[in-house]
Amino acid sequence: MTLLWLSILWVFASACVAMLPMRRQYVPGVILLLAAPALIVMIGMQVNWVAALLALAAFVSMFRNPLKFLIAKLKGQNPEVPR
Repeated sequence: MTLLWLSILWVFASACVAMLPMRRQYVPGVILLLAAPALIVMIGMQVNWVAALLALAAFVSMFRNPLKFLIAKLKGQNPEVPR
């Protein structure tokens, strides 16, 4: 039951962060970005792998732009930061 409440809290927190101006999204966005894989792994262990795959798909959909930015940085490119 704790996992359910943590997941719900994560979703509401990410929705609130999305409503912030872009310059104020960075710190809470990174925290949510780092917390998501732990939640997805916990979902996979406690529920099943199908639920974890669905959670992973939702995560990638919600954080597609930050993930593209991180991948570009890891490749050595210099992507433009949105303002």
